[in-house]
Amino acid sequence: MAEIQLKDVRKSYGSVDVIKGVDLEIRDGEFMVFVGPSGCGKSTLLRLIAGLEDITSGDLLFDGKRVNDLAPSKRGIAMVFQSYALYPHMKVYDNMAFGMKLAKAGPDEIRRRVEKAAKMLHIDHLLDRLPKQLSGGQRQRVAIGRAIVRDPKVFLFDEPLSNLDAALRVATRLEIAKLHHEMKNVTMIYVTHDQVEAMTLADRICVLRDGLVMQVGTPSELYERPNSLFVAGFIGSPKMNFVNGQIAQGFNAHTIGIRSEHMVVDNADPVWRGKVVHAENLGSDNFLFVDIGSEEPVLVRQEGKTAIPWGAEIGVRPLIENLHRFDETGNPIR
Repeated sequence: MAEIQLKDVRKSYGSVDVIKGVDLEIRDGEFMVFVGPSGCGKSTLLRLIAGLEDITSGDLLFDGKRVNDLAPSKRGIAMVFQSYALYPHMKVYDNMAFGMKLAKAGPDEIRRRVEKAAKMLHIDHLLDRLPKQLSGGQRQRVAIGRAIVRDPKVFLFDEPLSNLDAALRVATRLEIAKLHHEMKNVTMIYVTHDQVEAMTLADRICVLRDGLVMQVGTPSELYERPNSLFVAGFIGSPKMNFVNGQIAQGFNAHTIGIRSEHMVVDNADPVWRGKVVHAENLGSDNFLFVDIGSEEPVLVRQEGKTAIPWGAEIGVRPLIENLHRFDETGNPIR
């Protein structure tokens, strides 16, 4: 296993600072997910850990040993890219075996590892096919299998599901989750912009913004106890409702936040009244967009179907125990 520590790690391209001093500890066998908006530095941070980019300053440690100047091939890592990066002229078996052949492993050992990884990923029936004969999900599993056979200490995933359609993303996400449970001795770091991937896969999530760490915690910690307005708005799908102005001032805050599942329709004892300006029925849930006079309509989640029509005037009430209050700087008011 590998414990990874980043101590004041910085990366600059000329005068442009991309990573601005990251301190982070990734535990042995942990599944850490990096999330953040486009351009926040999450892929750059992954490439620094991989050794594909040079660290401008600071220290990167694997199991307490500084590896800033260690070649990628010596770090015990395997990386899975969103582009698959398979050799088109090689069959699946040869793609998966290629790294081991370069490492001068014996043919029996190569076959044992390739067949074991292929069976784990349910692609053992595809070993004689070329990449062009595979679906996108199958290609991504081949890329993951190629990483597995190298027996790495650290897996690095750079948005591996972004090229897949919705159904394949779900199926491949399940494969990665199973992989984590079956390979408990491997530390995994995963970059994504997808909320569902982050919340369902991670042991802990690191939220990045403008090259800085905003918060690190379990999915439930970030969802239930965000340490800033930014994290509250970034974590969760659908995103948290935010209300400013006089409504927020009534709660002694600059901004209040409340998630859609913590809003209820209550015509008898409403806190706010508003007009239903849109409704989305997703089968198991119904989402009402209610204009209460704030900058944006608030989203109310209801289980099952609802008879409330578009244009109806309704009362809504936030569950006060789940209300988040923020000051003018975006910090929580406890």
